[in-house]
Amino acid sequence: MEHVDGLHGRAMRRVVAASFAGAMLEWYDFFLFGTASALVFAPLFFPDYDPITGTIASFATFGVGFFMRPIGGIVFGHFGDKIGRRVTLIWTLMIVGLATFLIGVLPTYEQAGIWAPILLLICRLVQGFGLGGEYGGAALLTIESAPKNKRGFLGSIPQSAASVGIMTATGVFAACNNFYTQEEFMQYGWRVPFLISAIILIVGMWIRVHTEEPEEFKKAKATMPEVKTPIIEVFKKHPKNMLLAIGARLAETVSSNTINAFGMVYISSVLLMEKDVPLLGMMVASAIGIFACPIFGYISDKVGQRAVYKFGALFCIIFAFPFFMLLETQNTTVIILALIIGYNLGPTSMFAVQPTMFTKMFGTNVRYTGLSFAYQFSAILGGFTPLINSTLLKLGNNSYYLVAGYFLLISLIAFISVVLIKPINSDI
Repeated sequence: MEHVDGLHGRAMRRVVAASFAGAMLEWYDFFLFGTASALVFAPLFFPDYDPITGTIASFATFGVGFFMRPIGGIVFGHFGDKIGRRVTLIWTLMIVGLATFLIGVLPTYEQAGIWAPILLLICRLVQGFGLGGEYGGAALLTIESAPKNKRGFLGSIPQSAASVGIMTATGVFAACNNFYTQEEFMQYGWRVPFLISAIILIVGMWIRVHTEEPEEFKKAKATMPEVKTPIIEVFKKHPKNMLLAIGARLAETVSSNTINAFGMVYISSVLLMEKDVPLLGMMVASAIGIFACPIFGYISDKVGQRAVYKFGALFCIIFAFPFFMLLETQNTTVIILALIIGYNLGPTSMFAVQPTMFTKMFGTNVRYTGLSFAYQFSAILGGFTPLINSTLLKLGNNSYYLVAGYFLLISLIAFISVVLIKPINSDI
């Protein structure tokens, strides 16, 4: 069921702030771990390997956490659909924040031996479990409260938290990298970005505790029959849309991880350029993405979310090979422009409209589960993208052709999926 009026003014701003705060912590943690995997985890937690193999092991730890995300999506989606969005989101935020903070106090391999990578893996798994329920709930908190004709725009504002998270994570890492000597940074400076997550956690918790349940969810609870097991119900009633949502999501997650996390490795390890180059590039790209996200959301309210999403997937198909060709110039300005253009016209355009588009594909009483599972299941492949790309790079003798081909193929699958999507209750 739909409600047209929605919230307005201060009440709507409070809901958007609650979604934004949690989403920012999610993406800060996500890109923080990805950046650390690319730059510091290999020598600190996997020192017995050669640099490339150590990076692969580091990215494997990064990717393993994604296996917990669909499980978290099912568990928290279940409670989010049955009990409420708000209460569930308080728990997901707490779990993610604490796991990230604990990574900042872990012993290294030199200090604890094999227990160091094991503890890192455990923290990553717990983080992934919490993140599994965060995205769907945060998106629904805003979209189900928003006026129908502004859902694309208002739903995209919390999505811009991804850019804030990337910018903050890369900015803090870059600041620590410049403030400390290389020896100090590898000894203790790398921990600072993880410890800072505690501040975001406290602010986010305060905002969420003072937020109400979406009106649409409350009306659905009062008028629709309760679903015993949402994950079974969503596959029974919406199997095609579930598969198409997973397929559509692939282009966004693979392109994002290719441009952001793997791009840093390629620039610093293969092209042997300073780490400041990709860090600066992603900081600028993320800053622009903060404004690009709501712009794409606003446009989607005029032309439909699916049209904007198709544009993003098509751009990724076209840009897959040129992206690496631009990096190969080893020109700092060209590389930064490649990161800015690739990030904002590719994953950002899709990410901005993704939750609103997916929301229209599932019924209200199973929406948290459907949205969370589709997003998090496809995130498994996204999480392993840096690992897959690193492996393809090694198989191709440090040539980018296999990586770019994989990027193109996934984007093509996503484009076809979006073309085939049919909403259940309104035009997208």
